[in-house]
Amino acid sequence: MYAAVVVSLALGGCSGRPSQGVLVPVTETFAGASRVPVLVATTRQRSEADRGEMFSSERGEAVAYAAITVSIPPDSGREVGQIQWPSSIPGDPHRDFVTVSADYIDKPTFFNSVTAQAKQARPGKVLIFVHGFNNKFDDAVYRFAQIVHDSKAPGIPVLFTWPSRGELKLRAYTYDRESANYSRDALEELIDTLDRNPNVSEVNILAHSMGNWVALEALRSRYIRPGRFVDKLKNVMLVAPDVDVDVFRTQIRRMGARRPRFALFVSQDDKALALSKTIWGGGPRLGEVNPEQDPWRSELVRDQIEVFDLTSLRKPGDDAHDRAFSDVTSVVGMIKQRLREGQQMTDTKSISMD
Repeated sequence: MYAAVVVSLALGGCSGRPSQGVLVPVTETFAGASRVPVLVATTRQRSEADRGEMFSSERGEAVAYAAITVSIPPDSGREVGQIQWPSSIPGDPHRDFVTVSADYIDKPTFFNSVTAQAKQARPGKVLIFVHGFNNKFDDAVYRFAQIVHDSKAPGIPVLFTWPSRGELKLRAYTYDRESANYSRDALEELIDTLDRNPNVSEVNILAHSMGNWVALEALRSRYIRPGRFVDKLKNVMLVAPDVDVDVFRTQIRRMGARRPRFALFVSQDDKALALSKTIWGGGPRLGEVNPEQDPWRSELVRDQIEVFDLTSLRKPGDDAHDRAFSDVTSVVGMIKQRLREGQQMTDTKSISMD
């Protein structure tokens, strides 16, 4: 799961993209393009101004749902890890990401779609993606479609998108943080509902940047609830988490031993997290720690959190906050090597026990 998903994690800028109309379905299609269906659960409010936006940056009164299919041009005509935004609307499916279908759906239809896909896939794995700061609705949809396509990630793609302003401004950052808090209960409910679906065999979460706050708060609440529940949540991948390390310590402790497997992806030269640290008064952010230095090293080992340090993949002019996708071969190689080492250790233990 790690190797498949981390191939193309990124939530970078969108220079040159149209300001409106991206999610209006096109009439022209291209046989050589790939289609990625994405189911959406969102705490955003429906957009009244732009039908090609679908959902705005305002907070909705209840969780809303959608089903969107994105067409992605052949790899020969694009760079893996990047979104080919159309320069104007409508886009050209030969070279651009374009929307094939975009529909509002209700809650029963959403979960019926999950069930139908789970029955067809066998095993019915679900991958939930929680985006970070500075993401409009169409940003999140296209980025997740790109991640699913480029990584060949197994699982039914479910996007959980919360009301980010989609702006690089301080006031937008504070609004986004409060929107993240506003959305944590809805994510918890989504996980619980998927967990209860008998056709879903496994649930995995991929979170980026501020989206890690939404995910960790939802999980903290879930695991401190009284009572038992079937837990199909297996893997939680924290990429460049914009989370205070002291708060993370508390969250992990409160989740207890039942928590799922965690993987952490960090870079010590992440300028976005350095700025966030300044905003929050100087406390280190989880996504920038050095996992080879104590107290981080000892604590991560104690809590059995798998860590992938991407700092060594630094290249001139790259963006550390998006590094998990910019050097695909190296990142995936790191993960596969770690998984092989873990398997060898497991095999050794099994032999000795026999």
